[in-house]
Amino acid sequence: MEPVSAPTRLCVNACFDSGNIVCKSAADPNIVQLEIRPDPFCKHDNTSHFQWFHFRITGARNVPLTLKLVNAGKASFPVAWTGYKACASYDTETFFRVPTSWDPKAGVITIKHTPEQDATWFAYFTPYTLPRHQALIAATQLKPQVRLEAIGPSLDGRDVDLLHIGNAGPNRRQVWIVARQHPGEAMAEWFMEGLLECMTNEHNAFAVRLLQHAQFHVVPNMNPDGSYRGHLRTNASGANLNREWKTPTLERSPEVFHVMRRMDELGCDLFLDIHGDEEIAANFLAGSEGVPSYNEPMAALAKTFLRGFERATPDFQAKLGYEVDKPGEADMTIASNAVAERFKCLSFTLEMPFKDTQDCQDSVHGWNPERAKNFGASILAPIYECLPDLLKPREGASAASAANGTAKATKRQKR
Repeated sequence: MEPVSAPTRLCVNACFDSGNIVCKSAADPNIVQLEIRPDPFCKHDNTSHFQWFHFRITGARNVPLTLKLVNAGKASFPVAWTGYKACASYDTETFFRVPTSWDPKAGVITIKHTPEQDATWFAYFTPYTLPRHQALIAATQLKPQVRLEAIGPSLDGRDVDLLHIGNAGPNRRQVWIVARQHPGEAMAEWFMEGLLECMTNEHNAFAVRLLQHAQFHVVPNMNPDGSYRGHLRTNASGANLNREWKTPTLERSPEVFHVMRRMDELGCDLFLDIHGDEEIAANFLAGSEGVPSYNEPMAALAKTFLRGFERATPDFQAKLGYEVDKPGEADMTIASNAVAERFKCLSFTLEMPFKDTQDCQDSVHGWNPERAKNFGASILAPIYECLPDLLKPREGASAASAANGTAKATKRQKR
């Protein structure tokens, strides 16, 4: 049988869900020049963010490729390229890390790989596409004690999905968990997949006990438009959703507007906002120490959560993280701060790495979907440890909540 001849034309394409790249030159596989396409201009940050990329190359089986992201030096977090390795896949399911180098003087990221198949997908992190999101929603709604609510359309007309887990009733605590305000942080929805699988497992003791006392409200993807468009940090209008929680509007940030409306109606006793961090090689929490109402009881409850999380998994640590806000100096446009003050509740931003954790490294996959899913499942343990305190009446708690029932820091501020 005659061998099949290899294609001679190298093709770079990103016209698909979460795709992002602009091909400047692909005539020579040794110097494929690419640019990351920026998000729409963000008025809050006064810039056009970019760092996320996702594209496919065909026609390069057994051909050594040298891919150069020539505008990497102007990315939102250029310092984060140090120590970073790009992700690659042949089947869009399993991604592995490939040799990647950063030249800060030239401002260029270079990715080298010799494909073993005709098509190879490259990405900043393993993507979590909207079809997978739909599959997650469909599978979760079939579980007992789960109700699905489309709380409102995004700017592009996509549903913002809210999953209610557990029964409503008197004295039940309301736990809210949201993810992917920044759409390029795909690990956040992998985290949510693991959390939802565990939360809806009727044989999981943590889930069973928690649902006896609390109702969970989960938004796996706050930013479906940005996710589909291949944005790093913004929605279709260029809004950084994690800076819209002070005054969200239907015209600019309907995703936040709809979630906050439902929070006001149902109440909130614990809030978790799931993210990814480009620079820090660790999983960590950022609290709400800088909000006006933060007090000693809240600090003690936060400490209980941190200690419980450390006991639950070695993938969590409390040594590295963001600089802690001084009292009264919190940015009240950020979700975790706005919710903490609005509901006088325990509130965290959780961050995961794009690279890997420095304490438990995986040289082949780095921080990856399976680890993010396991990490998502593990968060039930610290929530459970806080349950006795959450069930106590809280002075200053919101009317809706009442009716329904410190780390060593880097110099980096909250994102």
